[in-house]
Amino acid sequence: MTPSTETARRAGPLRVLTGLTGLLLLLVSLLAAAGPASARENGLLDATCIPPSSSNVAYSPPLTNLPQSTTATINWQLGPCVSTSVPALTSGTVTDFVTPRSRTCLDLLASGTETKIVHWNTGASSTLSMGRTVTVAGATLIVTHTGTVTSGLFAGDTVVGTETGVAADITLCTLGLGTVSSTYNVITLEITSV
Repeated sequence: MTPSTETARRAGPLRVLTGLTGLLLLLVSLLAAAGPASARENGLLDATCIPPSSSNVAYSPPLTNLPQSTTATINWQLGPCVSTSVPALTSGTVTDFVTPRSRTCLDLLASGTETKIVHWNTGASSTLSMGRTVTVAGATLIVTHTGTVTSGLFAGDTVVGTETGVAADITLCTLGLGTVSSTYNVITLEITSV
């Protein structure tokens, strides 16, 4: 065996160990990234869904900076999800059709209340009653949802959700320089027992 072949043979297990160590560090950093403000501090984290979980809202006709009657179709695709109390839970969806009403692109920056029904892959559902706040930080849109599960799976638990997306189309629309036909955001959702 040549010295370079012997070195390569010995380096194989070291590469595997280095890779596993890197993976472990990544997992620890992801858990730490949730930070002390995470909903987990208040109780048992019953379920969490992380990106590529997403929300897509389509507007017909597209929103402008002038009021017009518009419908909205809301789709949340949640997954991957992990649940400590329901191990089979891995994903969920929200589909909602909002009847026509007068709205502008400024409505996308407004706080308010909302109810969403999550249909989980297990066949169960959860009704989430939440307040919504919206901020724009530079070119990033941040939508924060906080509330409770009012019925169904995890009833009585608290909910914290964060949507993050690009704010450029909304900003241009509010200035009268474009329209918003849809929004796309990634979501992190935590459901925690009290």
